[in-house]
Amino acid sequence: MRIRQYLLAFTLLSLSVSFAQTASHPAPPALDTVDKAADPCTNFYQYACGSWLKKTEIPADQSRWGSFNELHERNQMLLRDLLEKDSAADASRGAIDQKIGDFYGSCMDEKSANAKGAEPIQPELDRIAAVKDKAALMDAIARVHLVGPNPLFNFYSNSDLHNSEQVIAYIDQGGLSLPDRDYYIKEDAKTVEARKHLAEYITTSFTLAGRSPEDAAHAAETVLRIETALAKASMDRTARRDPKNRDHKMTRDQAVALAPNFYLNRYFTVIGAPAFTEINVSNPDFFKQVNSVLESEPLDALKVYVTWHMLRHASPWLSQPFVEANFKMQQALTGQKEIQPRWKRCVDITDRALGEALGQRFVEQHFGADGKQRMLKMVDALEHSLDSDIHDLPWMSDETKKQAKIKLEAIRNKIGYPDVWRDYSSVTIVRGDLVGNLVRADEFEARREIAKVGKPLDRKEWGMTPPTVNAYYNGSQNEIVFPAGILQPPFFDKAMDDAVNFGGIGLVIGHELTHGFDDQGRKFDAQGNLHDWWTAKDGEEFEKRASCVANEYGNFVAVDDLKLNGRLTLGENTADNGGARVALMALHQMMAQDKDLDQKIDGYTPDQRFFLGFGRVWCEKRRPEVARMMVTVDPHSPGEYRVNGTVQNMPEFQKAWNCKSGQPMVAENACRVW
Repeated sequence: MRIRQYLLAFTLLSLSVSFAQTASHPAPPALDTVDKAADPCTNFYQYACGSWLKKTEIPADQSRWGSFNELHERNQMLLRDLLEKDSAADASRGAIDQKIGDFYGSCMDEKSANAKGAEPIQPELDRIAAVKDKAALMDAIARVHLVGPNPLFNFYSNSDLHNSEQVIAYIDQGGLSLPDRDYYIKEDAKTVEARKHLAEYITTSFTLAGRSPEDAAHAAETVLRIETALAKASMDRTARRDPKNRDHKMTRDQAVALAPNFYLNRYFTVIGAPAFTEINVSNPDFFKQVNSVLESEPLDALKVYVTWHMLRHASPWLSQPFVEANFKMQQALTGQKEIQPRWKRCVDITDRALGEALGQRFVEQHFGADGKQRMLKMVDALEHSLDSDIHDLPWMSDETKKQAKIKLEAIRNKIGYPDVWRDYSSVTIVRGDLVGNLVRADEFEARREIAKVGKPLDRKEWGMTPPTVNAYYNGSQNEIVFPAGILQPPFFDKAMDDAVNFGGIGLVIGHELTHGFDDQGRKFDAQGNLHDWWTAKDGEEFEKRASCVANEYGNFVAVDDLKLNGRLTLGENTADNGGARVALMALHQMMAQDKDLDQKIDGYTPDQRFFLGFGRVWCEKRRPEVARMMVTVDPHSPGEYRVNGTVQNMPEFQKAWNCKSGQPMVAENACRVW
């Protein structure tokens, strides 16, 4: 089980700039991504990325490629060096080095994994097979939830939507193998094909686990039937973006009565939940509908379904036939040509299982306190710019502006790494026991999360590990978080030109801050409570402007004839547009204080370099399969539209590049929220 905080997350796919203050203001590296044969006013993405697009191929072991992936691979290599040293059986190793080293070493022992087949997971499968009735099935599901996957539904802890200082229990929809409910419901050729691939994967997995081909094929039919019922009961992603649609707090007794066939009291006892009286049922209709599924489906069918999820979760770490079956399914969804080398997969799973232990060593070697201070200084500059932007908004009343300012000032900034590291001393890591190590690490994390129920919120905790190449805004805690993993060269390099820096990492900071005021974030107050602090008129004005953005991006074609979902991507698009304006304001404020910054470099003005820095952030290539999947599951627009969709709404861009009315990068009816 993993914590399921509803982070308003910004997934960084490329970035190569940072904050600098040097006397000489050195020029950035040659802008070798630029295609000077293109017209920036016709297609700025092509102008900023054209040369890169011509010469770059997606590596065979990737489904998409950009600077984000390049940095992730660089970090993987740094972590690999660290882990290979720690995996040597040395009696002088400290506790942290022993755990991460032996975990990684066990993962790299492919020979041992191949010799064991499905044996490492057999005790968990036997526990499911031994279930005698549907009430006891919930015991087995509770155990499975503790050690990894989440069949049927999700149980987790999170802050109360109306009292963010208090952690309460949540239950929510879940239990699907494919990326989204739409994969089970839609009947177009591509989604029908995806279901066919899933059936083949399930059949292969059960056959490898010892069932006859006929029995395995029947198991696949059973799993698809049950998961289709779960999908039909699930709320779609766009509706889930509104936190009000997930706000259904009730008493524990009411939740139990809502879906008696879930035997929730029994489940809560077996999983080890603390005593509690209140719970948020994020999607009550899901539990009402699936309650009937649990009644109508035979026990053996439900056991097959739960068994499948345990098999699916363990498959990447069992013998080679299981690994290949798992990758074949991944390949069908993403178009990835080759499986990643085992060392990459082992670095990633070590980060997932023991991320803050591994993160300690990563931070010690590759990120220092000076980097944290530079980043905090830049965040401060962007916060001042957003404050000015809010102050000058013509459509917002003074009453709402006052509340917005209170919220902005309350945003917490987490940079680099946690102040308090997670304690993994109770996690037993045994050299040579890969699946056992995974099970114990997953159970440790699940129990740690469950134990939070009924306790005050710990605002020092992080939702990402330090080596992660990403950043996020969390509305329920009103915080922005930038792990050390993304604050690495070339993403965070003090030698870079300031104008390019503000177009890159500066815009990222502005983006995350703006998330606090997008269509989701604006519904949370300064403390992270779901509370409407807007006047009715200002709320209407916001929605009118947000609809402009949703309609604009909803007309962009992502792949083939498939358009973006403008409502699903609304928050990210709003943050891109707002973040760009706030970052450019911050650059202009710095230039006002330092006239030396207002000069051309490589023939480009500071504003032009700012937009080139932004463009370079999102140079990317995607395989068609993953591009199609992302339209359904990803709240972010493709790189091309993150760039062109933003700049076409900015008079500052048109002025910088001398664009004329009627050109494609000059929107006829420009959208602006922030």
